[in-house]
Formats: sequence, structure tokens, C-alpha cells
Amino acid sequence: MTSLDAILDARGLTKRFAALVVLNEVDFAIAPGEAIGIVGPNGAGKTTLLNVLSGAYPPNAGSVAFAGHDVTKLDAAERNRRGIARSHQVPRPFGGMTVFENLHVAAAIGGQFSGPAANDICVEALALCGMIKLANRRADTLGLLDRKRLEMARALATDPKLILLDEIGGGLTDAEAQELVLIIRSINARGVAVVWIEHIVHILLQVVTRLVCMDAGRILADGEPRAVMRNPEVISAYLGSGAESAA
Repeated sequence: MTSLDAILDARGLTKRFAALVVLNEVDFAIAPGEAIGIVGPNGAGKTTLLNVLSGAYPPNAGSVAFAGHDVTKLDAAERNRRGIARSHQVPRPFGGMTVFENLHVAAAIGGQFSGPAANDICVEALALCGMIKLANRRADTLGLLDRKRLEMARALATDPKLILLDEIGGGLTDAEAQELVLIIRSINARGVAVVWIEHIVHILLQVVTRLVCMDAGRILADGEPRAVMRNPEVISAYLGSGAESAA
């Protein structure tokens, strides 16, 4: 993929915490509307990569371009306004607000919508995530599955071109995770590019058309999902984790 084809194009990303190198000259690009899964053992640098792409962490070296513009020095709020949204591994709702109010904050600040346009995009996001009936519930009363739905709905309320998902299936039963698969497919079908970190490999493979495996801050393999999971280096990185059998 050339930089002209990519909605997001990161080159030479390096991130250090003191002497610990967590990302080591990572190149990563995604085309508009593409769905990419990221797998790897704990400590591989997966979440750090999402944090650098979203603007939560600045890289020590390298660059990030989004929609043809260099965003390397922009913070997470500005990148969100430009079309990069993300969910977190542990949902972070505004607990004292209703579900609808959570979305309205995202639409107003991240999406810069106001008035009827803000209401409309919130309702659309709630419908897509199956949360219309929960719109007036306080966010801190929701169960885990609905908090995960809220994470995605709030991201959608910013009208993103790219959504970054960090282990959205974590802590859910297989049936609950399957419900999220349907939502993520619907999001991607609307033309939103998806980057999804997930340890539950079999649900990931129901959505993504490309798989990236990371280990020790580097990309080991990048390509067709089942070919990547058969890669000897990928199997070696996963030894003892049981992921090769899940694949």
C-alpha cells in the first residue's frame, strides 16, 4: 500500500518509556474502509501502538499521517476531531450521565455537531449499537456488554473515518462477543476503517480481512489472516498462550 492509498500511514514509530522500547520503528498503514486485526502476546506493544496512533502518546520517533495530513504533533482531541476515534479496553463512560448524554458530549466535542445534527448522529449511533432502549439509563448502571456497546456508540457519535478498538471482546461470553461482531461489521460496512486489537482470535477473524501480529514492539507478520496465523514466527510468539489452537 502506498501512502496515497492509506487513510492512515505511520512510519518508523518508536515509543520508549525510560530505557524500555515498546515500539521499535513500526510501519503501519490502513486503507479507507479496511478492517485490520492486531494480535500478539501480552507486552507486544499493541495497545501502545493504538495510543500513539490516536494521539494519547507522542512517539519518540517516526510520523503519523491521517487523510493526507501530518498529525504527528496533534493531541488525541484534535485527532478525534479529524476523524480518529477509539474505544478502551476498560470502558470509560461518564458515569453520572445518561447513555444519550455520553454520546451527546462526544458528538459536540469530538464531532463538533450541535443542535438537531448532534441529536441525529447520537440516535443513529444508538440504533447501530442496539442501545435505543437504554438511551435514558445512567451509564454507571450498565452491565459490561452494554458498557462496551456504549464505548463504540460514543466513538461513532464523533463521525469517525477510522475507529480503533482495544480488546472490545475482553471479559464477555462468546455469545456476547458475537453481538459485538455484528456491530463492528455494520460499522465497517458504512465505510469506517477498523483497527481491532483482540485476544479472542476466532471472533476477530469473522471481521478483519488483514491481520497484523506484533511481538516485542515489532510487526512479525502482516497479511491474509489465516496465512498470518500459520506463520511459524507467529506460532512461536504465541507458544504457551494457546492462541495457535484458537486460530
